[in-house]
Amino acid sequence: MATKQATKETGLFEAIQQFCQDKSLDRELVLGVIRDSLLAAYRKKVGLEAETDDRCQVDFGSDNKNEIIISVLRDVVEDKTTNPLEISLEEASKLDPAAQVGTQMRVFEKPQDLSRVLSSQAKQMVFQRLRDMEKELLYQEYKSKEGELTHGYFQRWKKDIMSIDLGKVEGIMLKKDQNPGEKYRQGDRMKAIISRVELRPREPMPVITLSRASGDFVKKLFEMEIPEVYDGIVEIRDVARIPSYRTKVVVTTSKSDVDPVGACVGMKGVRIQAIVRELGNERIDIVLHSDEPSIFIANAISPAKPVEVHVDRKRGDALVIVPDESLSLAIGINGSNVKLVSQLSGFKIDIKTVSQYNQELASPEAREKLDRLFNAQQEAMEESEDQYGDGADEEEEDSGFTPLSEVPGLTPRIVGLLEAGGIKNVETLLEFSQEELSKISGIGKTTAEQILRLLRESIEWVEEG
Repeated sequence: MATKQATKETGLFEAIQQFCQDKSLDRELVLGVIRDSLLAAYRKKVGLEAETDDRCQVDFGSDNKNEIIISVLRDVVEDKTTNPLEISLEEASKLDPAAQVGTQMRVFEKPQDLSRVLSSQAKQMVFQRLRDMEKELLYQEYKSKEGELTHGYFQRWKKDIMSIDLGKVEGIMLKKDQNPGEKYRQGDRMKAIISRVELRPREPMPVITLSRASGDFVKKLFEMEIPEVYDGIVEIRDVARIPSYRTKVVVTTSKSDVDPVGACVGMKGVRIQAIVRELGNERIDIVLHSDEPSIFIANAISPAKPVEVHVDRKRGDALVIVPDESLSLAIGINGSNVKLVSQLSGFKIDIKTVSQYNQELASPEAREKLDRLFNAQQEAMEESEDQYGDGADEEEEDSGFTPLSEVPGLTPRIVGLLEAGGIKNVETLLEFSQEELSKISGIGKTTAEQILRLLRESIEWVEEG
């Protein structure tokens, strides 16, 4: 019987040793869980209360800890007793001839009694506690890695959810976190970021949610592939993404001798191509950051190159004028390009071609609409003019020059821009070339051309002689 019991105990500890190795658990911690579970099972077996824990003891033998010993500190009493914390003098004397009534002695359980303690109930309690310990340790380990890049191996589909082997535990990737169009076979290696780690009562392991569709995933790929980003020389200010279509990454740097866009693209595009391949040939635009909204939007609308960009900060609107042949580039597939620009800039983007813009300038209704669009900019111009007082206006009226407002087609917005640029009357405007006009703040080449066209159509030239 003793040999059989020792074999059982040895088998238990072999299983525990293998469990510790498989789950990367500390052996001493696991033995502590076993000790607590056996004490709980023993108390239940003999009917002891929890507060008697200090009188019960579980020890592991010194021979590779393959022996389990349970003992109870009992009071020696005169007569026979059923109290598990007492022992009669007769029984105590068999164990220790020097035992006396009123003293205490530690009584060790016999092997056959111990086998009852190591019942399936006690074993179930032990392994449940070990699973809880493993779950908590894995949760702490992966919780600290939230937002970090990891890699795993595709296992299987569960409806629309991907199951990915991360080594110690499986992660999941929901449909919204997947790159549309990507296909995997079992065992395929894949990169993703750990977006969320949760403990759920009904799940045996932590629920680790992965993502390949977020902007943070792209940001981590840049940190991995581009040393300047990893070292903080180039800063990624923002990322906007429509998975499998296009991603725009906004970059900047405090180093005057570093080109942040060039650093990300690399020699002959070698750096950016590594990221493009990882994203399944998704288009990536590197956008140079600017605090000036019109400049930033002009940078972000790439690959289109706008002719002019006008913004209304108060209303949150922006008008982007592009060459006729660049309209599709500016809008992008299914509007992806303009959506991303709007997301990055925070402005509602209206894209027009040069032809559309010229046509609208010729229509009074469209000019009124455009004037409303830039109402805030006009108000700012008027406030600037007010600083010079009303005397200047009276002087202008009496000077004999023709006011700009008398030119048909010139909206109050354009008049305000011209006056802010130092052109107060028609006579002065006639002295300016198209190139000189386009350099005035708020007036680009297209608007300058329209101003001169309206001027030619409205001025009657008189020859002296």
